[in-house]
Amino acid sequence: MYTKEEVLDFVKEEDVKFIRLAFFDVSGKQKNISIMPTELERAFEEGIAFDASAVAGFEGPESSDLFLIPDPSTLAIIPWRPMTGKVVRMFCNIYRPDGKAYEKDSRALLKNACKKLNEECGIELMVGTEIEFYLFKLDEKGEPTKIPFDNASYMDIAPLDHGENIRRDICFTLEQMGFTPEASHHEEGPGQNEIDFHYSDALTAADNVETFKWIVNTKAASNGLYADFSPKPLAGEAGNGMHINISYRNTSGKKDESEKETLKYILAGIYAHIEEITSFLNPTENSYKRLGASKATKYLSWGKQNRSALIRIPASKNHCRLEVRSPDPECNPYIALTFMIYAAIDGIKNKLPLPEATEENLFDNKTASRLGLKTLPQSLEEAKELAAKSQFVKSVLGKMSI
Repeated sequence: MYTKEEVLDFVKEEDVKFIRLAFFDVSGKQKNISIMPTELERAFEEGIAFDASAVAGFEGPESSDLFLIPDPSTLAIIPWRPMTGKVVRMFCNIYRPDGKAYEKDSRALLKNACKKLNEECGIELMVGTEIEFYLFKLDEKGEPTKIPFDNASYMDIAPLDHGENIRRDICFTLEQMGFTPEASHHEEGPGQNEIDFHYSDALTAADNVETFKWIVNTKAASNGLYADFSPKPLAGEAGNGMHINISYRNTSGKKDESEKETLKYILAGIYAHIEEITSFLNPTENSYKRLGASKATKYLSWGKQNRSALIRIPASKNHCRLEVRSPDPECNPYIALTFMIYAAIDGIKNKLPLPEATEENLFDNKTASRLGLKTLPQSLEEAKELAAKSQFVKSVLGKMSI
């Protein structure tokens, strides 16, 4: 966790030659501009200007000047670049020329949500993610194919699992950049992999997701492969999910009511709002090919240790947590976690009720039909219609339209 002064000293002492200033468009796609060390102090004091009209979802040409001011706490060395003449990266906050925070900066939106949760509820959400991706071969022209890197299945090992060395390389790189991967393994689909992150605060968790996807794409390319994070890369095979694990810690210093009670209200808040925020958790047409297929839930439900439920409470010896199983890696993690935090605030402050837990196997459609459970939106169009009508969505996003 560097300060501005420490970053300036680090750049001088460690022979840093390039500084990458990273930010995100409204869909969560990472952008960056590189500056020389001589421009770093100006970046901290005044910001580095860029053309917002060229960024999807940002401003038109009549008000296109925005400024990037780096967040020194996010400094990370890019370890695959030369160690002589290092390259570092920092995430940035986005500002208008008058110094006001830019309302479409999704990273700032999540920061504000974390602050509100702390101030109004006296807690901080702790988040861990489980992210799946496929590795595909390239053709003779270097273009991606749909030929999987291997034909291994869930938790197979080498020689069936060809991705073992690449996953290890990804984990080592993450550690070098200051992030904490928790576990990695081959997933169910051919060429499908999963890497899980240790829990952290929500903002760091979202930063981790974006850094992770960047590193996976980079390492796949360096190995002559293509990494695919889309929700349903192959028909008939498992889709790529991004399960979000949520627990919390008390920040108020006051005695908490039982941990299970607070977590129940967090769960109830997310459960109450998940239909209307589904278009942000599953933002592509391809997302809805995944939901309801190959062990990806589609029914509005929650359960204890029930992996077929939309939200589950896993078995744990040390602490209570919940797992939201519908999101996929195409979502903007800053927006997704912002919505979950505001839903948690609603659940806690209004002590929202929960329906009975679902213990049946919802991967069996006959069982689900017998229970009469509602489903999540079945298409992106349906999901967007629900979001457009939602006062909750409007209250969270304000002027930020996606």
